[in-house]
Amino acid sequence: MKPPPRVLVIRGGAIGDFILTLPAIRLLRETIAGCYLEVLGYPGIIDLAVAAGWADATRSLEHRSMALLFVPNAKIDEALCEWLKSFNLIVSYLFDPDDRLRGNMERIGVRTFLAMPSRVIEGQGHAAAQLAKPLESLAMYLEDPAPVIRMAGIEPPDGALRIAIHPGSGSLKKNWPAEHWGRAGHELHALLPAARFALITGEAEQERGITAQVLEAWRDLPVDHWDSLPLTELAARLPACSALLGHDSGIAHLAAACGVPCHLFFGPTDPATWAPRNARVAVHRVASGSLQDLGFDEGWKLLQEFLQAHDLVIR
Repeated sequence: MKPPPRVLVIRGGAIGDFILTLPAIRLLRETIAGCYLEVLGYPGIIDLAVAAGWADATRSLEHRSMALLFVPNAKIDEALCEWLKSFNLIVSYLFDPDDRLRGNMERIGVRTFLAMPSRVIEGQGHAAAQLAKPLESLAMYLEDPAPVIRMAGIEPPDGALRIAIHPGSGSLKKNWPAEHWGRAGHELHALLPAARFALITGEAEQERGITAQVLEAWRDLPVDHWDSLPLTELAARLPACSALLGHDSGIAHLAAACGVPCHLFFGPTDPATWAPRNARVAVHRVASGSLQDLGFDEGWKLLQEFLQAHDLVIR
């Protein structure tokens, strides 16, 4: 019996970068019938591809042997060479301006190597479409740029209505001020007294003091603090939420991919390029490009309208 085609996708980058690459991974998976697909990248992030069913296995890009792949004519670990040669197709998103990675792949005998864009350029189409574009050379055309992550969910034991809030992002410039989120929590509680909040935070929010500020403001509110959860666990918890409120962030892309209605504030980044293309995602971009210029009253009105549109609040 002929073995199935083997495909390797190499993808570094942060959470959002990887989730925006999932449509391209899905395209490979669905177009190459019966293929075995593996992802080489950063542990914790790439696990989402397996959990979602778009990949069969993962391998860490952080292993020291990987660095030699960027050294011209380096003596590469024999086991690594054999593993790479086992793939019929290798698709790489790694930054390789001098073609050192490509040169080593050809030298060790990789059959087909396809270089993909290592970064997205605003104004040249949606990020997911840009990340899938080179696959057209293999007659693969992306029709749906919306990432999809579906996995067995974790239902909350109390069955309460949950509103997830992620008050941070990878950059302070992309954040609505923490004091506004603190006040919004109380307004939300008054509007939805039966709801619990799921406050999603991680290292970025901890380092910038956002976590402490919001928790202090919400000390009397019904809050479940989901701090630094493994992404696969967060992906299992999010579907139990009726909405996510936040910004342009990797967590927002994760929630949208999990099918959660999202309201996202955008500042310096272009929603036409970066906003999730999933259904039930509402985006508001501040005209000045700075979320510091979005006052509380205007932001709260937008959140109320979103909750009403999704039948979470009686009009």
